[in-house]
Amino acid sequence: MSEHQRGADPDPSRWADPVATYDLVAPNYAAKFLDELSHKPFDRQLLDRFADWASGRVDGDIPVGDLGSGPGHIGAYLAGRGLPVEGIDLSAGMVAQARRCFPDLRFSTGDMTALDRPDGAFGGLVCFYALIHVPRQRVPVALAEMHRTLVEGGGLLVSAHGGQGTLHAEEMLEHAVSLDATLFSLDELSGLVQGAGFEIREAHERPPYEEELATPRLYVWATRP
Repeated sequence: MSEHQRGADPDPSRWADPVATYDLVAPNYAAKFLDELSHKPFDRQLLDRFADWASGRVDGDIPVGDLGSGPGHIGAYLAGRGLPVEGIDLSAGMVAQARRCFPDLRFSTGDMTALDRPDGAFGGLVCFYALIHVPRQRVPVALAEMHRTLVEGGGLLVSAHGGQGTLHAEEMLEHAVSLDATLFSLDELSGLVQGAGFEIREAHERPPYEEELATPRLYVWATRP
């Protein structure tokens, strides 16, 4: 996001619909962020370890879900390490970009707070910088859906922006938008994940890289018992 303003959490009824923004900016977003992992060594190392850990636990018929998959680059990275991957994003524009960029992978529209999947549908789940677009009051709903759709013993890897309150953007990638983002402390995010019934394996915070938005980056790796 750019031209962002920090503030307190808005009333959930006034939360900006992320679909309108991401449908609008999807082509520009894909052009800018499709190769972002190439300059994020911490993220790559964590995804590599998650893929290695999950590879012995994921049935070939049960995919790893990439929630808030955007243009598909996180899922494609995991697929390149041998995991079956299915991407899900609220924005049809982002799903179209992902299908264009990675035609061999599966992508569909869906809402992480109400996943159209049966219990235990996924052998693993990743959610990179997408949970931030859920109002804080509904984050437990999203995490409960992740718990429900993850197989027992499966792993969840979540990343988010660190901070207090929310960010609001009215410009993004040369477009006028309205976009809100929830910020978390690492303790808060870990506590929310635990509260949804997960067990924490690892929790990390790193400073932003030079080319990133100037917020700390949070990562929680957990398992469903």
